[in-house]
Amino acid sequence: MSRPDVSGRAGWIALGAGTAFVILAAAVHADTPHWPDDRFLSWSVAHRSHPAVTVARGVTATGTGAVPYVLAALAGLLAGRSPKQRLLATVLCLACLGVGQTLRFEVMQLVHRTRPPTTDWAAQSTRWAFPSGHTTTSALAAGVLIAAVSLWAPRGATPLRIVIGCWALLVGLTRIYLGVHWSTDVLGGWLFAVGWLGACLWALARWLPDSFTQGAAMGRRPAEDHAPQNPHR
Repeated sequence: MSRPDVSGRAGWIALGAGTAFVILAAAVHADTPHWPDDRFLSWSVAHRSHPAVTVARGVTATGTGAVPYVLAALAGLLAGRSPKQRLLATVLCLACLGVGQTLRFEVMQLVHRTRPPTTDWAAQSTRWAFPSGHTTTSALAAGVLIAAVSLWAPRGATPLRIVIGCWALLVGLTRIYLGVHWSTDVLGGWLFAVGWLGACLWALARWLPDSFTQGAAMGRRPAEDHAPQNPHR
């Protein structure tokens, strides 16, 4: 896929997800649960068991702290071909995650939505609810890692991309299961992450030096492409 194609698709994704996020943020700004929120919360509370809660706490813990930044740094190492490219890619991946977290925090302060009742919590949490921080952070980390894996192994990387995506999905779902977020908080986190990732990819596709993508593509070319050509063919 050419750079203009990538830029165009990323721009439309950013616009679509961003628009949906703004609409959802305006809807939840009234600070009242919407129709799916109470239903999902009630189901989660009614279907909790000690082993399931323990697993959910473990999964949800990977959506914050050092883990997402380690994954973003790994994405940079995979995306680059040369040491210079790896350094640039790592900085860009970490910046995408860090700036995204900062913007998400500002939106959270602006929307000012309260969390579900503390009597339904099965984990500790702080600050406001929308959009879910764990959900947003894990989705951003998963997004940059999936993009890097796609550069590193264009063919045959689908199972790995699915595993990474499922991890981010599970982190978001655990926030609902543990009762510390409404379902619309988690949906908002996913929409925010997709919108911000699309915006970052749009910018990179437009302004990243050609040498970066050309070097990456050459580095992943199948071995048979490098075989000597028969001059008499």
